[in-house]
Amino acid sequence: MKYILVTGGVISGVGKGVIASSFGTLLKSCGINVTSIKIDPYINIDAGTFSPYEHGETYVLDDGGEVDLDLGNYERFLDVTLHRDNNITTGKIYQDVISKERKGFYLGKTVQVVPHVTDRIQEWVEEVAFRSVSQDGKSPEVCIIELGGTIGDIEGMPFVEAFRQFQFRVNLENFCVAHVSLVPQPKATGEPKTKPTQASVRELRGLGLSPDLVVCRSECPITEVVKKKISMFCHVPPEQVLCIHDVTSIYRVPLLMDKQGILEFFIKRLKLNIPFPRPRKYMHKWKSLADRVDSLRKEINIALVGKYTTLEDAYASVSKALQHAAVAVGYRVNITYIESVDLEKSSQAANSVSYHEAWQKLCKSDGVIVPGGFGSRGVEGKIEACRWCRETNKPFLGICLGLQAAVIEFARNVLGLTEANTAENDKNTKHPVVIEMPEYNPSDMGGTMRLGRRITEFKSDSSILKQLYQKDKIEERHRHRFEVNPEYIQQFEDKGFHFVGHCEENKRMEIAELDDHPYYVSVQFHPEYLSRPLSPSPPFLGLILASSGKLNNYLHRGCRLSPRDLSDEDLSDGEIVDLADSTGHLSLSSSSSIQPGDKSLN
Repeated sequence: MKYILVTGGVISGVGKGVIASSFGTLLKSCGINVTSIKIDPYINIDAGTFSPYEHGETYVLDDGGEVDLDLGNYERFLDVTLHRDNNITTGKIYQDVISKERKGFYLGKTVQVVPHVTDRIQEWVEEVAFRSVSQDGKSPEVCIIELGGTIGDIEGMPFVEAFRQFQFRVNLENFCVAHVSLVPQPKATGEPKTKPTQASVRELRGLGLSPDLVVCRSECPITEVVKKKISMFCHVPPEQVLCIHDVTSIYRVPLLMDKQGILEFFIKRLKLNIPFPRPRKYMHKWKSLADRVDSLRKEINIALVGKYTTLEDAYASVSKALQHAAVAVGYRVNITYIESVDLEKSSQAANSVSYHEAWQKLCKSDGVIVPGGFGSRGVEGKIEACRWCRETNKPFLGICLGLQAAVIEFARNVLGLTEANTAENDKNTKHPVVIEMPEYNPSDMGGTMRLGRRITEFKSDSSILKQLYQKDKIEERHRHRFEVNPEYIQQFEDKGFHFVGHCEENKRMEIAELDDHPYYVSVQFHPEYLSRPLSPSPPFLGLILASSGKLNNYLHRGCRLSPRDLSDEDLSDGEIVDLADSTGHLSLSSSSSIQPGDKSLN
């Protein structure tokens, strides 16, 4: 096993996740099986109890693990299926060590950070590194480890010490360190400043880890003079100083790395068995994807009505899924974030400017998405957005709480149950159309929801989503503790609000669609978690198609787009969008070979 440790300096959020994912993308394109581990030094057991404002979205894995959003980056870039143990936290390590101490595992020894905690970190990494994350079941050959936070954080010290020891445990030829650091370029001088990077590398070296690579993040490309200066003061060869400046899309990052010879370094440093010349289709899909994203000219406007819109990372997977779907149809998506509270009637008096601005943004949109969330704040605004989409025939996609908001709105305004509500907001409501699941344990908040990948069965052949998925059963990831009350289902069905997808036990309502509407679809699961750049999620693709007026033609052609439907004029006549992925998600294919440089997704 080869290990690549990615650390960060100067500031957090410098882009370690994208850098680590790009390393894996390049290696996987050469036929190397790759896995990823994200280390978060916080004491929480997992990310499940975080406020979205605190740490962005909580990403959910197939096995129900609630993890850091960076694991979403890994899954999207590498197209792998990670496990909950691929996210290591201080809380998990200490919980494991303390549990063993209580059972007498340490035989009366004094349990300390060194060696007991650091040993457990190393053991955990080795155990997880060999677990398969690919569909073929093959063991990984390279494990990329991202250490969260910045070097010098007190929370990360045990992990840095663990990897100082680990490099000798696995031998130096199997372990290398990539340090990602910010190179600021103050506008007052316009000159890149290397001092922060020098100080960060000095601190890392003082803790016993010498970086093999220094990855410089900057706003603009840095010159060779600056690279040589960093090389001299950070004790690495100039060719091992990489510059990753701001690019047009994150899909350009692996290509930018490739141009700077990162693969040659990995082959030499880690003794990787990568054949030369490169495989015939080496990075072909990524080049086509990056070219296509940059060449998109037509735009589509999607309004996202959420509760945590002041931090866009709270909806990271949703925004990525919208981008994947829009690119597939040939559009550049503009996402307008609308705080759901601002749509509520009570806001009209309290803050009339925000109220009218929010409604103006909603009215200007081509389509609307209402994502998940928890708590009572802003729910009435989500319900108002659902009502407006239903009444104006605006394409709409509701996810999790978005489904529940659509159910409440329909019950109030169509079924005449004016006091209908969710038991989460009003436990004494006369018409609880959304209720708490019986197995939910409110006394224990961590990991007690309905989590992970589960099967949904379609009950109607005329369902729009069934046509998009082209399957009788689908598997999607869930994260919820409330469900639609089955006692009211018949009333909804009688009025044209159909629950076309149920769980395997036929107890829970998973998918709802409205009659006589261009696209009014809501789902209990979270389809955004399984969306991939080259395989967009069907519910999101349906929203983009409906918002651009292409859905009917797409369905009529058997879930294919004609060249005229694609918005870029320079696409080849043979290109089609086809449901060909075995996972039930959309993949892009072509009836003719695509040459390098073609602006198409292959």
